[in-house]
Amino acid sequence: MSTQPKTFITPEEYLELERKAEYKSEYYNGEMFAMSGTSLKHNTIAMQLYGLVGQHLRGKKCRAYPSELRVLVAPSGLYTYPDLVVVCGAPQLTDAYNDTLVNPTLVAEILSPSTENYDRGNKAKLYREIPSLRELLLISQDCFDVELYQRRDDGSWSLFDAVGLDASVHLTSIDCTLRLAELYENVVADSAEAP
Repeated sequence: MSTQPKTFITPEEYLELERKAEYKSEYYNGEMFAMSGTSLKHNTIAMQLYGLVGQHLRGKKCRAYPSELRVLVAPSGLYTYPDLVVVCGAPQLTDAYNDTLVNPTLVAEILSPSTENYDRGNKAKLYREIPSLRELLLISQDCFDVELYQRRDDGSWSLFDAVGLDASVHLTSIDCTLRLAELYENVVADSAEAP
């Protein structure tokens, strides 16, 4: 039995391929990883999150962007598409294409069963290496559970876990209290309507 060697591609090659592709892929350590589709719950939570945060930021100096904006985790070289990115101040982009951000303030990931271990583990660790990042929000789609990592003044990270529809988390980087009942509102409604 033979195994084919993996083909190493450079970040520049990845970006050239990615900008022409019909589907999104992440890039890390010389490899491209196709992103799978998302579930109805995932999309419902993503839209609700974007709406709540986007509305809160109206008229402020921070902007929210949905999952179409690529982020370069500069210290590690990971290129990825978080479910939500918030930038406070001027966005810093890698090149003239204006499609790869390097200075997120807040990143949110909605955990999918197929990627949850990676998102909670190595990917979360890589995100926390971004110098500009103040908060990392991990949102479960299978239960009412949100984990919030916040960078302290000394550079260490603290973790807050909010569980249940009565819970909330305060996003200090954008001074926004996110109530789980609002975040999961349409998920609960969809579940109640299911046969």
